Amino acid sequence: MGRVTVRRPVLRITESSHRTRPDALAAEEPLEVRVNGKPLSVTMRTPGHDVELAHGFLLTEGVIGEPDELATARYCDSPGPDGRNTYNVLDVALAPGVPMPDASVERNFYTTSSCGVCGKAALDSVKLRTHHSPATDPVSVGSTTLIGLPDALRAAQRVFDSTGGLHAAGLFDSDGELLVVREDVGRHNAVDKALGWALMQRRVPLAGCVLMVSGRASFELVQKAAMAGVPVLAAVSAPSSLAVDLAEEQGMTLVGFLRGSSMNVYTGAERISIAGTG
Repeated sequence: MGRVTVRRPVLRITESSHRTRPDALAAEEPLEVRVNGKPLSVTMRTPGHDVELAHGFLLTEGVIGEPDELATARYCDSPGPDGRNTYNVLDVALAPGVPMPDASVERNFYTTSSCGVCGKAALDSVKLRTHHSPATDPVSVGSTTLIGLPDALRAAQRVFDSTGGLHAAGLFDSDGELLVVREDVGRHNAVDKALGWALMQRRVPLAGCVLMVSGRASFELVQKAAMAGVPVLAAVSAPSSLAVDLAEEQGMTLVGFLRGSSMNVYTGAERISIAGTG
């Protein structure tokens, strides 16, 4: 398997000294996802949990809605300079009767670690074909529970402690209990890994759950959450206008600027139980 971190020499300069020392960096390598042998997507990701990443990607693109719709997932030979397999090509086989992705899903170009939706020809090509609408989920989440999620997510980030350079996505239940956390250089990959885990654990649709992300709430992250039936998406930074529009359209609760003891609730405020009110 590829390495999650790599060591590189760095010149460390402070007011009083300068010296060269080794530094840990978050690994970033390409992963090509093939479906039934046909290349579908290349994404720049942190190695690890690649099968979950593929499951989550195919779920959030509307290719599959159930774990049984994927038959197998295996690494293909992708030798590096030393002749060893780099584990950077993953071929998944759809179960019999599951149709191949249509042309709107094909991403035969590089998806950068910062933005998974860049390069799509038009907004129409990312319209939802959701299997699991969150609109009717009656879950209620306390504001005090939400306030505790960023610290809980940060405490579970093992690789961030050594590199400081990874996004995280965590799934929590409505009481703030952590179900899973995944890290990646790409925020969309971290979400796909977490949602892929849920799909493989047969937890999709993720009714009654909160998806907490370490960065901003983009249109694509709202799309991915909605495709998995997540009723509440919370982010430590700002949402985009299109993210808010989509969350409202899909009946999701969208929380941004979740920091310290404050937050902004952009949509679905009826799901938030505010401490001290009744």
